[in-house]
Amino acid sequence: MTLSTLLLYVLVAAIFLTLIVVYLLKKHRSIPMSFAQNYVGALFLFSGWVKAVDPLGTAYKMQDYFAEFEATFEPTWFGFIAPIFPLLSQYVVAFSVFMIVFEIALGLMLILGHKPKFTSWAFLLLVIFFTVLTGFTFLTGYVPDGVNFFQFSDWGAYKDTNMKVTDCGCFGDFIKLEPRTSFLKDVFLLIPGFFFLFKSEDMHMLFGRNVRNILVSLAVVGLSYYCFSNYVWDIPKNDFRPFKKSANIYELKNLEEEAQANVQITHYGITNKETNEKIVLPYAQYLKEFKNYPVELYDLEQIKSEPLIAKTKLSDFDISDMDGYNMNDEILNNEKPVIYLVAYKLYGDGVPATKIVKDTIFAFDTININRSDQYKIEKNIRKIDERTVNYTDYKWKEYYAKRYTEVVKPFIEEAKRNGVEVIMSVGQASPEQIADFETDINLGVKYSTADDILLKTIVRSNPGIVLLNKGILLDKWHHKKLPSFSEVKEQYLD
Repeated sequence: MTLSTLLLYVLVAAIFLTLIVVYLLKKHRSIPMSFAQNYVGALFLFSGWVKAVDPLGTAYKMQDYFAEFEATFEPTWFGFIAPIFPLLSQYVVAFSVFMIVFEIALGLMLILGHKPKFTSWAFLLLVIFFTVLTGFTFLTGYVPDGVNFFQFSDWGAYKDTNMKVTDCGCFGDFIKLEPRTSFLKDVFLLIPGFFFLFKSEDMHMLFGRNVRNILVSLAVVGLSYYCFSNYVWDIPKNDFRPFKKSANIYELKNLEEEAQANVQITHYGITNKETNEKIVLPYAQYLKEFKNYPVELYDLEQIKSEPLIAKTKLSDFDISDMDGYNMNDEILNNEKPVIYLVAYKLYGDGVPATKIVKDTIFAFDTININRSDQYKIEKNIRKIDERTVNYTDYKWKEYYAKRYTEVVKPFIEEAKRNGVEVIMSVGQASPEQIADFETDINLGVKYSTADDILLKTIVRSNPGIVLLNKGILLDKWHHKKLPSFSEVKEQYLD
């Protein structure tokens, strides 16, 4: 679905709701105001719901924003603000749930006309907050690598590749919006924001105050529970990400890569470094005239055709074993089923420690055998030296270790007894950390590494359990909803 299609559906819903308010309930004071309440309210209900099905997705997006804000503010006069963002990142999931519930509740309050003054101010402030986020993201497209956002004189031509956060997450994974589109959307929403603020007395109010209070309170409680159910106790039931049940990851990944390889250069964008004047030349013309545009004087940008198949996170599926060799085929192009464990982060603390290491020094002697022409080499221990080495001893969070020892380990042991290969991918971990984890937990699986963002996208659980067969994602589970292997075998493998 595209943004324009969504907005059309919201328009239809708003017209229908306005007709009910005006002609059936006769509660309107101003038809334009009632329509604005219903249109923006319906939009917020939908945009909030598609994020509520996957609150961790919104949390991860906020982490990206906070990290970028910290990096931007730290080297400037506003550096005192920078430490706030790592602090916010520690509570990013709670912040995500709050924002989602608040957005949906606000949409409902607009439709009901509940507390007009408060709702008007809350809506305007929320839209301003969204506008700052999306505006910052969009404007970073003008900031070249190595240049701080606040170095305005060093800004250059707009490039998508300059942006560190490439998607605002306004509609979760349901619709991916370019930052420019998101920013313009939020700027547009400022119009009803000020309209509500200055004309709040014209808002319609449905039902009585007590009924509205009850409806909004029930919505907040129900939505909070719904958000928690989609990451605390289970993975989202509505999966808008490419790694969904029944998806042929191997085939789709190859199609995306083929589409990317077939992209053609159609034009060249040429920007004069002194005057900032920009021209766009067809590719064939540029090849004839390229000597007129030396890189010392001009910034050159390739303009390419759109791929026939849009790139998704499937294209980023890149798994390496502990020696750095690619394991994609072993996981996705395997004729046998594969249990794929996903842990985007291992939760534990590294504690400095020392240990005694023994170095054995051998002596090799050539011995004649019975005074003949035959000789043998004897290996003898000359001495054993002991030395102290420093290392990091990882102490795993007890709650996290139990997820493996009490839930995952029995499952994969049964899987291995049935001949199913088990591969685990870990993000944000060193080989030493992974080796320490295996020593302590003793899963007995083949380990690999991958980008933590990719692993978060595959399954919203840490650890998450994924069942693959010939590249097809048969199912995936939250560690708290993991069935017995016999149930999995009966449903998918027999």
